[in-house]
Amino acid sequence: MAEAASVAHEVTVNPGAPEVDDAMTSVLFVVSEEGYWGEECIEPLTTLDERGAEITVATPTGNPPVVDERSVDPENVGEETAAWVTEVDETDERLNDPEPIAAVEAADYDAVVFPGGHGTAWDVNQDRDARRLLREQVAGGDGKALVVCHAVGILAFARDADGDFVVAGRDVTGFPNEWEEGIVDEHDLMPDGRKLPYWVEDEVVAAGANWDAELDADTSVTVDGDLVTARGPESSADAAATFADELGL
Repeated sequence: MAEAASVAHEVTVNPGAPEVDDAMTSVLFVVSEEGYWGEECIEPLTTLDERGAEITVATPTGNPPVVDERSVDPENVGEETAAWVTEVDETDERLNDPEPIAAVEAADYDAVVFPGGHGTAWDVNQDRDARRLLREQVAGGDGKALVVCHAVGILAFARDADGDFVVAGRDVTGFPNEWEEGIVDEHDLMPDGRKLPYWVEDEVVAAGANWDAELDADTSVTVDGDLVTARGPESSADAAATFADELGL
């Protein structure tokens, strides 16, 4: 199964963050430069935008995130979704002028969002500052995190102050092995020739998570306290709405 979705959207663009006041909920998006899955970023970004959140985007180096070409291929995701994601990706000021992850602090935000895409396996999930942001966001009593699809792999590398995996004993969903089998070849090579360094389900389960990707359900979003996880592209809208509700927006 390819990582894709076929949800129709009107092509609407918010070119930048709206004027805000101090009472607004602030949300940090940590987005891959190696290939983020369009809908998994743009759906929560636009949903939280519409509900009044103040959004900042960060990437590992501070360069603009790069959208996975498969997620803007009309034959893969449908013409409307491809056009919608492409236009927001190209025109949203926050996506085009992000902060470097090392320069942002979790304490400055009410929540953090980690959109998925295979690209996260090569940068965001391995980035110590990204892991710091996740750890600090879910360590206290006020923060919340939404982690989507392949970005759920970051949970296999993030540890708390005691050295324990932050995901140990938590209920999560994410991109399942059964779907990965339909994408990589027998040597774990991606269609673009890159070798996938690990499979999300394997690593997150090894870190002690209670994994259930709900493969019989159309969508899969799991809430475990301050941590919200989502399975893949088709769960993006549910994940965005669920997270907005969790934030009281």
